[in-house]
Amino acid sequence: MEKAKSCWTDIIRTRRNRQSSWVRELVAETCITSQDLILPIFICEGTGIKEPIENMPDVYVMSTDAVLEHVQLAYDCGIQAVALFPNVESDKRSHLASEAYNKNNLVCRTIRLIQKKVPNIGVIGDIALDAYTTHGHDGIVDEQQKDVINDVTVEALVKQALVFAEAGCQFMGLSDMMDGRVKNIRRGLDACGFTNVGLISYAVKYASSFYGPFRSATGSANYLKTKDKKTYQMDPRNVREAHREIKIDVEEGADILLIKPGMLYLDIIKHAREHYDLPIFAYQVSGEYAMLKQASIKGFLDWERAIMESLICLKRAGSTAILSYAALDVAKNILK
Repeated sequence: MEKAKSCWTDIIRTRRNRQSSWVRELVAETCITSQDLILPIFICEGTGIKEPIENMPDVYVMSTDAVLEHVQLAYDCGIQAVALFPNVESDKRSHLASEAYNKNNLVCRTIRLIQKKVPNIGVIGDIALDAYTTHGHDGIVDEQQKDVINDVTVEALVKQALVFAEAGCQFMGLSDMMDGRVKNIRRGLDACGFTNVGLISYAVKYASSFYGPFRSATGSANYLKTKDKKTYQMDPRNVREAHREIKIDVEEGADILLIKPGMLYLDIIKHAREHYDLPIFAYQVSGEYAMLKQASIKGFLDWERAIMESLICLKRAGSTAILSYAALDVAKNILK
């Protein structure tokens, strides 16, 4: 005869572990610290410039002198790294994006200054050509400007990575989504003695509608005629394709994997965490930031609670670190 199963649900109280703030803190499974955050920064030519970005409240495009102050403040708040994204003037853009591998371009000069003034903070350089092209794409396009030429673009990306490394960049963010760029950039860096320079592969970067504010901040929106990058960025409908992209980049020698956007693709982050031993970075992209920020300005959300919850969700899904435009704001609040 089957024995009756004991039922203890009448005395189990899961709420006991929630009843006081001190016990909630002790049993919390996921926490955000300043050391989990990476601050993206938009940079431009000139001096004394700190220009607000209309559709990204409290985010600015800054000249290098203002950037140095911003980076120092980030470091003082415990942030471990910054990621640089340039707004390049039109006269320095070209079809072949040659300014991307100019040893004295805006990013290279900024890297050198940060390394000199704030030497203990990490600097991540963005490897992609969209900031340097007259068509706004991440690579070199064919004569009809209908598609990006993969292998020619990869050659240019290797050159860009080399000048960044020479300037002192310790990690490269490979955001272009060209096939084979991880292994080719790795080979190019190693051949020139930069074996310690790390590669953060944007292993999964979706063709998302949430990049609009970023493209405005870098000026690329003014040049991108097709308004999308669907021939090289991923289709939001696909999951197994993302798994394949991750596997390829791991095999090609990526040091860190990055998922972009972050908040909308928690399932991809979770898969990467469960199946690969590499660190996983998430990018809370410009549209995700702007959505929360604008909602808080309208009074629909409490900003501090909403932004912290969004970051906790990214980390809970498996992110090791998070790029967020709110990084400095959050780090300041953590220090309170």
